[in-house]
Amino acid sequence: MASTRPIRALQRGLEVLHVLNLQNGATVSEVAIAIGLPRTTTYRILETLCAAGYAYRAVVDERYRLTIMVRGLSDGFDDEAWVSQIARPYIHALCNELVWPIAVATLSGSTMMIRQTTDHRSPLAVEKRGPGFRVPILESAAGLAYLAFCAGEQRKAILDLLMKSRREQDRPVHGQARIEATLNEVRLRGFAINRRARRVADEMSMAVPVLAGERLLATLGIRFAVTAVSEAEAIERFVPQLKLAASRIGEEFMQQAEQDIRAAAGQPPVRATHSGLRAAR
Repeated sequence: MASTRPIRALQRGLEVLHVLNLQNGATVSEVAIAIGLPRTTTYRILETLCAAGYAYRAVVDERYRLTIMVRGLSDGFDDEAWVSQIARPYIHALCNELVWPIAVATLSGSTMMIRQTTDHRSPLAVEKRGPGFRVPILESAAGLAYLAFCAGEQRKAILDLLMKSRREQDRPVHGQARIEATLNEVRLRGFAINRRARRVADEMSMAVPVLAGERLLATLGIRFAVTAVSEAEAIERFVPQLKLAASRIGEEFMQQAEQDIRAAAGQPPVRATHSGLRAAR
């Protein structure tokens, strides 16, 4: 059977969608430069996406942004897909080095959901959590890290949702000033801390944001016993490693997105470069 020639206009439209998704909005010139097309052609594609309801042009800054309709294109894609493909090797390597359990979590409704974890690989994990385990946003390092680094509009929506909750773990949200102070401190330090009382020994967790450019993908965290590792020691030993691994995950996510754009354009892939996880001492 004869091969079918790809529809170039469709490929270009998909490239533009990728660019808008990666940059969280862009001007006509920025998109044109990113995909190597004339400005007039890029403008027509962007306006076509607007007419179809997948994008809109903001009057304030003339930047094109995606609409909620784009989410419908990802209904068959689950967060676990990219976590398994990209983050899994990194958290396994980190667990081998730090021994304590490592986990990647994403926002799921009014909770944080564990997407991938090394609990069953870590000999120090007393409580074995698995993918799908949920933790409260305001009573977990993962939740506080996510709140601190997500977009302002999303943070407000999450806090409004928690404000209406009747669950015990969501009640701290009623101390708005205290929550804002905590989140400001998390942003300043670059990581969140949470301490949880347990029968055997108190447990502490730390989490950092996983960012792809300005886009918040998830949080990367570690749990450990307070009797075994002090907070000061954990900040010195664990936080640099978490930040480095989170950075590598975000970089690889962006590289993969770029490869997808090149593939859609019929261009050869660029060889990805990866750095080790060990932070400089």
